[in-house]
Amino acid sequence: MTKIFIALLLGAVFGIILNYVIPDSNFKSEIVVNGVLYIVGQGFIRLMRMLVVPLVFCSLVCGSMSVGDTKKLGGVGVKTLIFYLITTALAITIALGIASVFNPGKGLDMSKIQITSQVASEAEETNAAETLLNIIPTNIFEALSNGTMLQIILFALILGVILAKMGDRVDIVKNFFAQFNDIMMEMTMLVMEFAPIGVFCLISKTFAEIGFEAFIPLLKYMFCVLLALAVQCFGVYLALLKIFTGLNPIIFIKNFFPVMAFAFSTSTSNATIPLSIDTLAEKMGVSKKISSFTIPLGATINMDGTSIMQGVAVVFTAQAFGVTLTPMDFLTVIGTATLASIGTAGIPSVGLITLTMVFNSVGLPVEGIALIMGIDRILDMTRTAVNITGDAVCTTIVASWNKAVDKERFYASRQKKE
Repeated sequence: MTKIFIALLLGAVFGIILNYVIPDSNFKSEIVVNGVLYIVGQGFIRLMRMLVVPLVFCSLVCGSMSVGDTKKLGGVGVKTLIFYLITTALAITIALGIASVFNPGKGLDMSKIQITSQVASEAEETNAAETLLNIIPTNIFEALSNGTMLQIILFALILGVILAKMGDRVDIVKNFFAQFNDIMMEMTMLVMEFAPIGVFCLISKTFAEIGFEAFIPLLKYMFCVLLALAVQCFGVYLALLKIFTGLNPIIFIKNFFPVMAFAFSTSTSNATIPLSIDTLAEKMGVSKKISSFTIPLGATINMDGTSIMQGVAVVFTAQAFGVTLTPMDFLTVIGTATLASIGTAGIPSVGLITLTMVFNSVGLPVEGIALIMGIDRILDMTRTAVNITGDAVCTTIVASWNKAVDKERFYASRQKKE
C-alpha cells in the first residue's frame, strides 16, 4: 500500500505537469491522456468491477453460513449479531451525516472526466414500495449478470443460512463456496498488485484535466473519514460500553490500546484475533468461551470502520460528479453497506472492492474510487483499529450480560498503580 501512496503522489505531479507545463497538442491529449493513461486506468477499474459480484456473493454466503451457526450458542449468537449490525448501521449513518455537513466533494468538478458507468440521476424515479420490492430478485441469474447488488445480497444471505441449517448434508456445497471464496480473495490480492500502476494512470489523467482543484476536497474527505471514525470509536462504542456494562471506558481503552496499535500497523482484522482474545481474557476478565466466538465473528461481519469510509466516499463522489442523492439513496447506502459488512473479508483494502458494490447500488460512477484509493492506506489502518475495537466492545457487553466478566481483573491495572 506504500507503493499506492507513492503512485498517488507521482501521478498527481505528472498530471499537474501535463496540465500546466506541457503545451496542448494532439500527442498530449489523444496519445498520453486519453490514450495510455485512460486505457491503463480504465483497465484497472474494470478489473476491480470484475471482482465485485463473485467476491461479494461468495463472501456473503460464507459469512451468513457462520452466522447461521450462531443458534448453537443460543442467545449469545443472536445478541452478538444484532449488536454488530446495529453498530454498523449507526457507523454509516454517522459517516453520511458528517460528510453531508462538511461537503468534501464540493468544489471538485469531475464532469470533465469520462466515465464508464451509468449515474443514478438518469434512472427512473420509483416509489418506496417498489424500491423495497426490487430487493427481492425474480431471477437471481439476471441479478448476478446485471450486478444488482441488493438482490444478490438477499439471495446470498438466505442461501448461507440454509446451508448452515442443513449441516453435514451439504458439505460439498459449503466447501465449494468456502474454497471459491478463498480463490476470490487470492484474485483480489492479485488485482491489487496492479493498483500502483492503475492509481498512477487514473490520478495522472484526473490532475491533467482538472489541475489543483482535487487537493482540498481530498483533504476534506480524509478529515471527514477520520472524524467519523473518532466519533464511532470514542463516542458510540464507549457510550455503549458504559451504558450496558457500567465499566470504565477509559480503562478499557488503556487495556486494549496495544491491540488497536497492532491492528493499525497490520491493517487486517484477522491478524488481531488471537491478540484480541488474549487481551480481553488477561486484562479485561472476559471469558474466552464468549470471546472465542464473538471476536472471529466480528472479524467476519463487523466492519464499522469500512462502512464509515464507504459512507463518506458515497457523498464525496456524488458531490464531485454532480449527482444528487435522495433520502431513499441514503437508506439504500445504509442498508447495502450494513449487509455487505457480513461478507467483507478482514484483509487490507478489500473495502475498496466492496465500495464498488455500494456505488453500484445508487448508480455512482466507480471512477470516484480512483481519487481516494491512493490515500486509503492511512485510512485503512485507522478503520481497522476501529473495527477490532468494536468487536472487543461488543464482546465485553455480551459477556457482561452473561455474567462472564471478571471485574476485579478489569480494574486490576488501576489498582496496581494505586
